[in-house]
Amino acid sequence: MASQMARPRGPREAFGWAARDDSGHLSPFKFSRRVTGEEDVIFKVLYCGICHSDFHNIKNEWGGAMYPMVPGHEIVGVVTEVGTKVTKFKVGDKVGVGCLVGSCHSCENCANDLENYCRELILTYNSKYRDGITYGGYSDIMVVDEHFVVAIPDNLPLDGAAPLLCAGITVYSPLKFFGLDKPGLHLGVVGLGGLGHTAVKFAKAMGLKVTVISTSPGKKQEAVEHLGADSFLVSCDQEQMQSAMGTLDGIIDTVSAVHPLLPLIGLLKSHGKLVMVGAPEKPLELPVFPLLMGRKVVAGSGIGGLKETQEMINFASKHNITADIEVIPMDYVNTAMERLVKADVRYRFVIDIGNSLKPTA
Repeated sequence: MASQMARPRGPREAFGWAARDDSGHLSPFKFSRRVTGEEDVIFKVLYCGICHSDFHNIKNEWGGAMYPMVPGHEIVGVVTEVGTKVTKFKVGDKVGVGCLVGSCHSCENCANDLENYCRELILTYNSKYRDGITYGGYSDIMVVDEHFVVAIPDNLPLDGAAPLLCAGITVYSPLKFFGLDKPGLHLGVVGLGGLGHTAVKFAKAMGLKVTVISTSPGKKQEAVEHLGADSFLVSCDQEQMQSAMGTLDGIIDTVSAVHPLLPLIGLLKSHGKLVMVGAPEKPLELPVFPLLMGRKVVAGSGIGGLKETQEMINFASKHNITADIEVIPMDYVNTAMERLVKADVRYRFVIDIGNSLKPTA
């Protein structure tokens, strides 16, 4: 056991790809990870998913960008060292890190395993930590407090599991919290992208009837035949939408583009819940009268706490749920970002860090 413990040492050299300005162009970048703490887990990064938020952040579209920025918060790999007080992990374990690497540990949210809603949460990249700015998973190693590390079961392929650490927990958490995980309920999933396709998979594994709602008629075959959705609605087809009025117990809305909520509210039964997990850049119009007439709810949900993230990964392992991915080499990342904006991926890019991230001389 002693050989697995980290000994005091200086900052360790790291290598990744970073954006230097709001052009968003990523290129090789040498930097340092912090001195290993007593409760830190150090792991070699093997895969990292590309989240749409990575694009928004490197382009500073949401503001607050700190450059150079190493993105990536869908990170999986294998433990190489552990700190002297680490109890949950050992060298050789498969692990993952999602959107969070720190929180206050003392507020009401933290006390209830909701670190994702901590007002002092520290994001995996582009956030301030005690050792400076956090750098994400487009890099060769990570040093993370064990509390924010998730164990990846052996039967889950690491590349397909990586996007679950953001996309997976983002849809799993509201299904559980809002009681939309009960077998037999009828769930609508708006949008069939990185979030939407994982929502369908989790919902079907929970025993739900699932209707995919999309502006793209061409996605019907994919939704029904490949992902197992029970039905498909074209949201701009008024006849289809009218025929489904009042049929859904809940809706998970994954769309980040501005879109009308009134037709979606109309699909809900009385007491139905419309949960927003996408983040449109402009305010959406919310008609109140249709909410009053059915005691309907419009809510929001953001990622999940660490306890729930581990629960989600374990559920995915039990039901063999992984994201549908396109694995790419590190030097393809800028092209991948261009394709991401065009929604030209089915459904998530995952960077093969372990085999393609090569340090520069």
